[in-house]
Amino acid sequence: MPVKREYQHLTKRTRQMLSSTETANVDFKREVSGVKSSDIVALANAPHGGTLLIGVDEYTTVDGLQRGKVVGCEVDDNARLMVINKATDCYPNVDVQIYIENLKVKSIMRIEVPSGHLKPYCSPRGEYSIRAEGRNRALYPEELLLLFMDSEGDKFLSRFRTAVSQLEDQVGSINQSLSSDMLAVAQHIHDLDSQLQRTLGRMGRITDSTKKRSRNLLQTLKDSQDSLGKLERFLLADTNFEQRGITLKRLESKVDKLLQRFSDSTSEK
Repeated sequence: MPVKREYQHLTKRTRQMLSSTETANVDFKREVSGVKSSDIVALANAPHGGTLLIGVDEYTTVDGLQRGKVVGCEVDDNARLMVINKATDCYPNVDVQIYIENLKVKSIMRIEVPSGHLKPYCSPRGEYSIRAEGRNRALYPEELLLLFMDSEGDKFLSRFRTAVSQLEDQVGSINQSLSSDMLAVAQHIHDLDSQLQRTLGRMGRITDSTKKRSRNLLQTLKDSQDSLGKLERFLLADTNFEQRGITLKRLESKVDKLLQRFSDSTSEK
């Protein structure tokens, strides 16, 4: 549903503002030409924003109180464009809302200026002001500094949250990759452990008696080799030593090979 921007009579909100004096949130202007960019800046820098009532003049009651009196003003497209231009001249630009009221009698403009999210705002001349105690005043250095810090703090927080989010995504990817690698390593270790258990099982099945018999057989073969050596030396003294020596060499070679194979087999066990 579109927002209503024009009213034949004064709205309740406007009547309430007219029944009081100018405040930190309300500023009366007689003519559109009386609105300055600094007026919009002052309301945009205020904690709760504020309202400009154009076509309203101040008067003093018999009780000495200041009140707003409707005198009317131009509300055509040129007048609206003039207000918009003043708002866009601010830095940063201020997004104002314009309402037209009291069309049947004396038309006025109600300009709603929200409290800006990009404080501090300044005029085209670089003036920083704020609405306070029914008037515009310059921002004090410490106030200006706080506004800058709040603004930059919000930007930093936004960038920090973005950086943290990106870091969390990266850490998540790394954790996922590490988890996959660790699972592969764990599986490899499990396979090695299974192989070791099988090897130990086979070794455990080699009884002490078997080991003893293997050692005895190895010693017997070594003794046989020594005897063959002695026999060789004895036969070499014989006249047919050449033929006997060749035969003994072949026999000794065979025994050496058998002994070596058996020794390798025993050491593996």
